Amino acid sequence: LVISEITDPALLDSFVDMVDVIQVGSRNMYNYELLKRIGDTGRPVLLKRHFGATVDEWLLAAEYLLVRGNNNVILCERGIRTFETQTRNTLDLAAVRLAQEKTGLPVIVDVSHAAGRRDLILPLALSAVAAGADGLMVEVHHYPQAALSDAGQQLDFDDFKKLQLSLARLNRETENGQ
Repeated sequence: LVISEITDPALLDSFVDMVDVIQVGSRNMYNYELLKRIGDTGRPVLLKRHFGATVDEWLLAAEYLLVRGNNNVILCERGIRTFETQTRNTLDLAAVRLAQEKTGLPVIVDVSHAAGRRDLILPLALSAVAAGADGLMVEVHHYPQAALSDAGQQLDFDDFKKLQLSLARLNRETENGQ
C-alpha cells in the first residue's frame, strides 16, 4: 500500500488515485478546506495530531473528515510540544486511550517524531503498545546518518529488527497472561 502526505487541496484530484491512504501531516491538521476535500474522497486517511493541539482539537479536525461520510480515519499521536527540551516532542500516551474511547477510531503512534532520538524509540514503542495503540509508525533507514531528513530519529535495520523482536515478545507475554 502507498501512503503519502498532501498539503494543497488544489492537488487532490491528481493525487487521490495514486495513493491508498492519504496522510494529513500535523501542520495541516488545521487546514479545514483540505480536510473537507479529503473527506469527500472516501479514501482512508491518516490524521496526525498537531504538536500544539489538545485532544479535543485533534478530534474536531477528524470530524471534518467524518461528517463528509469518510469513516476510514486513522488517528496518529506524534507527540506534543511541552517545556521539555531533551526530546523533539513529548509523547502523550493518555491521548491514545482518550481518542480511542471518544471516537472508536484506530490510533497509531509515531514514536520517531515523538522522540526525535533513536535511543528512545524502543521504550516509547513498547509504552505505546502497552497503552493500547493500534499500531506504530517508525522511521527506518538503511544508513540513518546519511538520511536527508530526521537522521537522528531513524532506526537502522538491525535496531528495527530488535524492535520487532521486542514487540513479538511483548505480544507472547500478553497472550500468556504474564
